[in-house]
Amino acid sequence: MRRYIRAFLVCMLFAVFSALYVYSKLFYSDLSVGGGLGGKTFLHRAAASQRSDIGQETRRGPDETGPGDQHWYTRYIMRKAEGRVRTAAAMHLAVVACGQRLEETLTMLKSAVMLSIKPLCLHIFAEDQLHASFIEALESWPSSFRCRFNYTLYPITFPHENAGEWKKLFKPCASQRLFLPLILKEVDSLVYVDSDILFLQPVDALWSLLAHFNATQLAAMAPEHEEPRIAWYSRFARHPYYGRTGINSGVMLMNMTRIRATYFKNDMTSVGLRWEELLMPLLQKYKLNMTWGDQDLLNIIFHHNPECLLEVPCHWNYRPDHCIYGSNCGSAEEEGIFILHGNRGVYHDLKQPAFRAVYDAIRQYSFREDLVSSLLVPLEEELLKTTRSYCGKSHVLFTKRLAHSLANVNRDAQRPHGR
Repeated sequence: MRRYIRAFLVCMLFAVFSALYVYSKLFYSDLSVGGGLGGKTFLHRAAASQRSDIGQETRRGPDETGPGDQHWYTRYIMRKAEGRVRTAAAMHLAVVACGQRLEETLTMLKSAVMLSIKPLCLHIFAEDQLHASFIEALESWPSSFRCRFNYTLYPITFPHENAGEWKKLFKPCASQRLFLPLILKEVDSLVYVDSDILFLQPVDALWSLLAHFNATQLAAMAPEHEEPRIAWYSRFARHPYYGRTGINSGVMLMNMTRIRATYFKNDMTSVGLRWEELLMPLLQKYKLNMTWGDQDLLNIIFHHNPECLLEVPCHWNYRPDHCIYGSNCGSAEEEGIFILHGNRGVYHDLKQPAFRAVYDAIRQYSFREDLVSSLLVPLEEELLKTTRSYCGKSHVLFTKRLAHSLANVNRDAQRPHGR
């Protein structure tokens, strides 16, 4: 009898301590994540009850596919930075980081914060094991940089019944970008970039394109290629794609309020479907014909809804394809590169040394030094060593816009009150 009583007491104690542990993890983890703005916040759960309106008008897609739980995107834990940046006046920038992308993502964020004029709200979607490293790195930045941004860390989250399928689409976590309009319900507009992006022009310049959207446009992206004869989509795609050469989703400017409100034409039903109704049916229909995962889905959507997209020139998303066989981005030739996209891992190997030189220069910049003498001048010297490669022959394009941006940063820093 005593044995049963002892076992019962042990089980009760275990249950009590387990409940207390979970409660403390969810509500009382004292994490300093103020983005350098003096704010301290607790790890907390985004309660579905606070957003009871989410998804109430959601209609089902064909064959009842799509998220079974309309509130799946409200039940996640996030670490939220609080500070003096006024959200209403800030630009919103989102990125997704998985696996070995921590340093690459931080380098991208550094380029964005370093050059931007208006304050930034950073939305960082990352695997749980990366959160502490992001906090440690961002909190270590000097106050002169930390006062320019707030940040929020989110876990990777997908619709429950299809989470595995979404996560393995193309690359781990890459398809997270498709669900940003559904997760960030309170954000009107957003710049999404891949982790291998570097800003050579202030984010403000891209953000300003929102004012150029017409009544139907809800996103802006650059073409996948400039020349249809050698473009991937025009030669190999087995599904519909946008325009002559498709679009690249590494840089996306989105009016997410419009995305959430639009009924999209499609080749599955005779009626328009909302964003949350569209994604899973498209994946089920085309998944055996897709190579680039979520980017292919975006191409299919905008193929049927071209009026919704503002196509921007290639200097907003300059990749090795624009110079690897000779220069083929006319807008970059004229204005320089605004945004560098180091896809194919070119920041981390020796195949395209010009791309790696830019990445290394920004990664190694220590914040406290003069931008021109410690970043631009050494970079120009390194780029001169890359002229044997096709991209290196266009090395002037890599610093043309950056030099202009850094000159503006230095000029602002010399004003009595800085920024």
